[in-house]
Amino acid sequence: MSSKTLTRADLADAVNREVGLSRQESAQLVEAVLDLVAETLVEGESVKLSSFGSFVLREKNGRVGRNPKTGQEVPIDPRRVLVFKPSQVLKDRVDTALSR
Repeated sequence: MSSKTLTRADLADAVNREVGLSRQESAQLVEAVLDLVAETLVEGESVKLSSFGSFVLREKNGRVGRNPKTGQEVPIDPRRVLVFKPSQVLKDRVDTALSR
């Protein structure tokens, strides 16, 4: 299995190849989509990409944690976390690719 990471440039290249936009237009399109996704999440809304998955914000309550080194109790503040839930279609595609 490859450890390559998909980058914004890779996405722009794929748009360039598949859609035929110029490299600059492809990069602008990728940036616009990612900015829209990020802005929507910042506003507290979830983002669902059909056949891919959903980015969901979850509220986590405050709690008391422990420093594993010292055992000292440390308060952990409440926070919002971003969770990705892959769709069943994506799960099936990944599972099929791994079983080859």
